[in-house]
Amino acid sequence: MEKRKMPQKAKNIFIQAEKNEIKLYVPALVIMEIGYLSEKGRIDVTLSEVTDYLAKHNIEVHVTDVTLIKNAFEITDIPELHDRLIAASGKVHGFPVITNDPKIIASKFVATLCK
Repeated sequence: MEKRKMPQKAKNIFIQAEKNEIKLYVPALVIMEIGYLSEKGRIDVTLSEVTDYLAKHNIEVHVTDVTLIKNAFEITDIPELHDRLIAASGKVHGFPVITNDPKIIASKFVATLCK
């Protein structure tokens, strides 16, 4: 939705999700960060646009629970707490994380798609 550079592999994943060819899951923390960044004017997309997009394409939001929090604190090679929680969501649910964050990509605790 933002007009930022995204690896073609990541773009393809979103296109497949939009066509209902694959199921995509988004950690709730990602939605919270989007809302915060939008509120601060750091991104152009609004929280409402994102939630409408998720609903339209049947993209599921994974909530943060105690299991995820415990797993986040086992991820010792990602210093920032929010990034740990995002990585832990992939780890707990067994899904690779779509990210361009170099610290998440370098983590030995989580699989990513955009290396």
